[in-house]
Amino acid sequence: MTAPLVLLDLDGTLVDSLPGITASVATALAEHGLPVPDTAGLRSFVGPPMPASMRAHSVPEDLLTDVIATYRRHFTAGGMWDSSVFPGIPAQLEALRRAGCTLAVATSKPEVYARPICDRYGITALVDGVYGAPLDHVPSSKATVIEHALTSLGIDPSADGRRTLMVGDRHHDITGAAEHGIPCLGVAWGYAETDELADAVGVVDDVAHLAARILAELGRAAPTA
Repeated sequence: MTAPLVLLDLDGTLVDSLPGITASVATALAEHGLPVPDTAGLRSFVGPPMPASMRAHSVPEDLLTDVIATYRRHFTAGGMWDSSVFPGIPAQLEALRRAGCTLAVATSKPEVYARPICDRYGITALVDGVYGAPLDHVPSSKATVIEHALTSLGIDPSADGRRTLMVGDRHHDITGAAEHGIPCLGVAWGYAETDELADAVGVVDDVAHLAARILAELGRAAPTA
């Protein structure tokens, strides 16, 4: 039997990265004399590509590159480490590996940041690859990140009959996966707004149930302890 593939979002799914991202965004906007959103507005920056989030919050196009550069400066200076793995995630990844799943991180965060974050928090050792977006001057979407992961792994879900599932906390995880004919399972502990995950095949309410729910969606039995 071909091993199923599970694509895993990073921010809001595996890692609670909100503190570092929102602090870096707020500082960057303030340095450029732009309005800083309220708590809910800052929360919306976590997950989607940064250029899209900046545009959604009316950052002028002529300032966009400079604001993002300022954000990246603060983020790399410390914000990227103001995060933590959601409790229980490593055990869930280990359970999926025991069940024979191929695991890959697929994140809209630039890969140059995603890889060291996954290395530092022990995620890299539990998955088969970490795939992210290019830096912000190259247009990207969740769909292109997923394509990058599939190409790098040499997997064509539509051709080899492999069961594939995306797991994420934002609507762009759902729409990006759908462009490749891949269903998406939502997680409730991330940063989704009300009803944002309505088009997911389901929503997992607790980290402790993640592996079992993924395996159920893939039609696989949970491994014995």
